[in-house]
Amino acid sequence: MASASSRSPLLYSFIFTFAVVITTISATEFQVGGSVGWRIPATNESQLYNVWASRRRFHIGDSLHFRYKNDSVTVVEKWGFYHCDSSNPIAFFNDGDTVIDLNNIGTMYFISGDSDRCKQGVSMMVEVMSPVPVRYFPPAISAPPEGSFSDVAPSPAQVMSSGDEPEASPGPDSSDSVSVSGIAVVLGLGFGVLSL
Repeated sequence: MASASSRSPLLYSFIFTFAVVITTISATEFQVGGSVGWRIPATNESQLYNVWASRRRFHIGDSLHFRYKNDSVTVVEKWGFYHCDSSNPIAFFNDGDTVIDLNNIGTMYFISGDSDRCKQGVSMMVEVMSPVPVRYFPPAISAPPEGSFSDVAPSPAQVMSSGDEPEASPGPDSSDSVSVSGIAVVLGLGFGVLSL
């Protein structure tokens, strides 16, 4: 049986890996308009919601939280968005506190159900992207060796004599990349350590 001190580094590495994976795949709930909410913008800020949306990155799994009074939120097609026409909605909400999940890649269009309010700027288009992939950042390249380059391994042309066939490259070492199975092994080991 492993002692507590020998399990400690493995446990910490598991916790770190788990935290990175969870943070990467977590979804975000965005408060539409921030503290302003879903309201008629001032005259000089008619593009308030499109500017707000353009400064954020929305991914599948995220959600939009609309807070409003005496209004509604209507999900429409592109034509309905540009014409402030809510007569053929994809979805309609008027509860004053609406959360809409972003489940499809592409552009989503939101307008007020009241065409006058929509024409005054209560409308927004949101670009939804695919989920954020887990990225692998390889370790930094170490400094070149000291001394002349003649001390470095020779090129294939220097090794081959006339008539020799070139040798096949051994290819990348299996430790050069991270795979999903590697993450699964780490997670499995972590769960095994936690169950001890």
